Amino acid sequence: MPLISIGDCSLYYERRGVGFPVLFVSGLAGFASFWQDQVPAFARRFEVITFDHRGIGQSDQARHGWSVERLAADVIGLMDALRIKRAHIVGHSTGGAIAQVLAIEHPARLASVVLSSTWTKTDAYFRRLFALRKEVLQRLGAAAYVQSSTLFLYPSWWISRNNERLRQTEAQNLAAFAPVEIVASRIDAMLAFDRTSELGRIKTPALVIGAEDDLVTPAYFAEELARVIPGAEIKLFPRGGHFLAQVQSREFNTAVLPFLVSHTPA
Repeated sequence: MPLISIGDCSLYYERRGVGFPVLFVSGLAGFASFWQDQVPAFARRFEVITFDHRGIGQSDQARHGWSVERLAADVIGLMDALRIKRAHIVGHSTGGAIAQVLAIEHPARLASVVLSSTWTKTDAYFRRLFALRKEVLQRLGAAAYVQSSTLFLYPSWWISRNNERLRQTEAQNLAAFAPVEIVASRIDAMLAFDRTSELGRIKTPALVIGAEDDLVTPAYFAEELARVIPGAEIKLFPRGGHFLAQVQSREFNTAVLPFLVSHTPA
């Protein structure tokens, strides 16, 4: 089990491929396995690094220090521990918020940034949604949270076609589910995140990607990110839901790979 110390905790990580590094940063659940449909495709051209967030999966069960900025510092700590000076960052949802912090605070460490299915700052819709998800978690428990999350994260048509696969995924996620207080604290950290006023400072080449039927981070968040980040490119798919990288993995990979290649140092 590859664990590496980043100071106050150790992170589980996986490396595959050879070439310029790409760090994939997952969302609220925090599992490296979120990127299972990306790793083989990207590892043919890059060195791919995925990891479990602190307190999640096979990483140390840290129960404090929850903020998006703390999680961004963990990414820098991982890069330092792996002796990676510079990398592409691909962030999904909460991972996209982490990527925003990295682009604002550590631009010299990034060759490019991909912001996938993420947000700028919370609004009434976002707060209502996560207040409900947090209440399900705290009142009904982890199993109800995992099962209900499927309805928010995937489009209805994809759920219908992949029901058995999703049952297996739910069972795996439940088996590795973090303590309720950790997940609740991670939701609070998401709701507190807002670096909107600093997005105009980002000079790192940026690709914003999302789906028009995303129920968690609606497409207007992607449009706002692309509008305020100088020179940002945007790709919106008509469908794919919040878990676009899994639901439309081939299309996602086809959109992201050329962007990374075009911004890879010679």
